Amino acid sequence: MDYFAHETAVIDEKAVVGEGTSIWHFTHVMGGARIGKNCTLGQNVFVAANVVVGDSVKIQNNVSIYEGVELENYVFCGPSMVFTNIIRPRCKYPQRGSHFYQRTIVREGASIGANATIVCGVEIGANSMVAAGSVVTKDVPPFTLVKGNPARFHCWICQCGNNLLKTNDIAYSCSACSRSFLIEQETGKMKTC
Repeated sequence: MDYFAHETAVIDEKAVVGEGTSIWHFTHVMGGARIGKNCTLGQNVFVAANVVVGDSVKIQNNVSIYEGVELENYVFCGPSMVFTNIIRPRCKYPQRGSHFYQRTIVREGASIGANATIVCGVEIGANSMVAAGSVVTKDVPPFTLVKGNPARFHCWICQCGNNLLKTNDIAYSCSACSRSFLIEQETGKMKTC
């Protein structure tokens, strides 16, 4: 093995785990899951079959990554945050199997705060941030901080995580790392300069 797994962790046969990854106490990675390099899976994490986790992802304690969820590189999942994968779950009418699961994708560099809930079928944009305790019910644009229930746009943020300062009608900058950004007039989306 070129990764670390605590003795209480369960890594099923046919799970793929990348080099340098650490898997901690009571975590279960199902067969068919693919975990990238240099990831950290905290205590009591569950990774379902067919889930794809990119490189350098940090999944904090008590998080379940269900089938239908994909995490790109450098994603952060805060403690006890929740993903879902079925939009209308019912016990009396079970919905088992991949064809029932809604796809949720978390783009590179996004962070999801502790106890946030991500309703399935959304995309969390690159370098965005979901505040702790928020409930995400629709797509989160890149470079935004959303918060609340339901989660709403709060401000533009830099890829380093700091709030951006407006320098004119379409330009923003980060006082922490000096990156510059422009808002595309046609789409209203942020792009780096």
